Amino acid sequence: MADNRDTAVIVGVGHGLGMALAQRFARAEMNVVMAARNAAKLEALASEFSGIVHHTIAVACDATREADVEALFQRVGAELGPPRLVVYNAGAFVRKGILETTAEEFERCWRAGCLGGFFVGREAVRAMLGAKTGGRHRGTIIFTGATASLRGGANFHNLAVGKFGLRALAQSMAREFQPQGIHVAHVIIDGQIEAERPGRSVAGRGPDAVLSPAAIAESYYQLHLQPPSAWTLELDLRPYVEKF
Repeated sequence: MADNRDTAVIVGVGHGLGMALAQRFARAEMNVVMAARNAAKLEALASEFSGIVHHTIAVACDATREADVEALFQRVGAELGPPRLVVYNAGAFVRKGILETTAEEFERCWRAGCLGGFFVGREAVRAMLGAKTGGRHRGTIIFTGATASLRGGANFHNLAVGKFGLRALAQSMAREFQPQGIHVAHVIIDGQIEAERPGRSVAGRGPDAVLSPAAIAESYYQLHLQPPSAWTLELDLRPYVEKF
């Protein structure tokens, strides 16, 4: 085991929110585990990463494969101990009409949007319940949602179906495991996240017109810090100009 620092696991790391989460948790002096399906891309991100001064692990993991997720948490437990914070940030989306969508596309998006969340959430709970953690807060599990978590739009069924399911999963897990000391939260990202290059505006929309990955990451970390007497189940985040 590397040290006695708290460990954060992020499943679904890429440029943008995933990287911002890793940076924020690192600044909180947590060990950080970065997991994603594409091993080459993940290693490139890890090599670029600045700010993590503690133990860091980059793990290739396909969240839609049960064995991959089990192996991920086994490795985390062996090297860093049970995680205190787990974020499911993975997903897939193919924008098409119903009549053009293949069964393979529909299932693939659902597996990334929902089934992977079940695998990660289940293994996170197992790890947290097995930890020798004092107090009423064993750990935090956060699921990344979207506008499509609340409504399905034309040509967005491949996203909405998985996000609807992920939201339901978060609600059920919260009701089952919050009494056992695990804070489960679902965050609705209602708007476009800022592009890969910091400070880049979208079609001249101006500053703060899109969601800042760093600002979202700060909200995630503050969810983790909430005391058990006032836990948030669902949080929605959007730019000030977003219509809702």
